Amino acid sequence: MENIKWEISIMHRLNHLHIVKLFEVLATKTKIYFVMKFVKGGELFAEVVKSWFGEDLSHKYFQHLISTLSYCHSSNVYHRDLKPKNLLLDENGDLKVSDFKLCTVTKQIHPDGLLHKLCGTPAYVAPEILAKKATAVPKLMYGPSA
Repeated sequence: MENIKWEISIMHRLNHLHIVKLFEVLATKTKIYFVMKFVKGGELFAEVVKSWFGEDLSHKYFQHLISTLSYCHSSNVYHRDLKPKNLLLDENGDLKVSDFKLCTVTKQIHPDGLLHKLCGTPAYVAPEILAKKATAVPKLMYGPSA
């Protein structure tokens, strides 16, 4: 229940073109429902399996992802489970980031500047996480100031 409350609080904080919008949360005694924007195109994973992406399309998706991560990081939110199954495509072929249940926020960073809760999907996490070491909070460097 705490994880669900956490994800809801994060999703309510975030408002970005490339993040799946959470409209409402409904609950019964046994279930919780997220009412979210319908993302018609499905998972990026399905597209990766189906076909090869050209440079232009890859660049578009990368720009959408970097824009989203920059926004999240400026909002002190760090996703920590980015993978093709958590990246959705809308009807226009635009990327939408979903699934913030493993994210963290700046206040969870230890005094040493590291995160000590190790999590993520093994096939997509950094080697230091697999080695069970603490991880630094990611810093994005891109654009004109990079």
